[in-house]
Amino acid sequence: MTDVLNMVLAGLILGLAVWTTIAREAFAAAIGFIAYGLLLTLVWVQLYGVDVALTEAAIGGGLTGILLIGAATRLRGSEAALGGARATRSLRWAAAGVSAAVSLVLVTCVLALPDNAPTLAYGVALNIADTGVGNPITAVLLAFRAMDTLLEAIVLLFALIGVWSLAPDDCWGGRPGPKQECDQNGILAYAARILPPIGIIIGVYIFWTGADHPGGKFQGATILAAMWLLVMMSGLTDAPPISRRWLRAGLVIGPLVFLAIGLIGTLTTGNFFGYPDGLAKLFIVAIELALMPSLTLVLALLLLGAPQRGAQP
Repeated sequence: MTDVLNMVLAGLILGLAVWTTIAREAFAAAIGFIAYGLLLTLVWVQLYGVDVALTEAAIGGGLTGILLIGAATRLRGSEAALGGARATRSLRWAAAGVSAAVSLVLVTCVLALPDNAPTLAYGVALNIADTGVGNPITAVLLAFRAMDTLLEAIVLLFALIGVWSLAPDDCWGGRPGPKQECDQNGILAYAARILPPIGIIIGVYIFWTGADHPGGKFQGATILAAMWLLVMMSGLTDAPPISRRWLRAGLVIGPLVFLAIGLIGTLTTGNFFGYPDGLAKLFIVAIELALMPSLTLVLALLLLGAPQRGAQP
């Protein structure tokens, strides 16, 4: 029975991927992408990758989907201005050919792997006790490959700065995105009053349990960012000006604490991110506590886009 369900799931994913690729309307393609991400979440659950499943649901089916819907909404005006112009047949075939070639290369790489693929899973299992955490994903991201995680946090911050750089000169330091106006007695405003307290509790729980169980800072921060976006989309509050000191401090506090703990490891053990004996879990939790607000702010502000208004409403 499980094999049948897996085959059905695989067929749905392939069919939805093709439909999303060939969809003529950008908005329809964005909706297809969200559904595709949610189906991939089920695949990762089937593969016992619950941490990856949580990330896929939050990022692939959540924040990225919202970003694509926003982009598709903005493109509607330009599509109408172009009079519904479509890509030429040759361009479509060229895009299909490139997509097929990339897929063929990926399939070839997977099939070319040896029967016993090289893995560091055994090394992680042997040394995870030294980190003090029970979740191997957390151990890898914040102990064995902490440098990669630090660089990812910095890259996200640079990406946000790149988005802000697109702001007009007269809007620099102002509020990102357009001002949202919504019926304060409507369903969206009602949801924005009811869901955030529940979402905050869930986000904090997923963050805290990530040390020993599936979850962590990234998944928890995504949920918190989604709750903040919901409140702003409903018009209950406005986006803060990017010139606010508390906002900029919140953005950099995570990477700075992360870097400082790495330097402490250099001074105490001689290795960058080398945690002293018995203090590994303390430092890992400190890094996650510092990264949580930074990631929440970065993810939400990335979706809001460049400043479009002055600091005053």
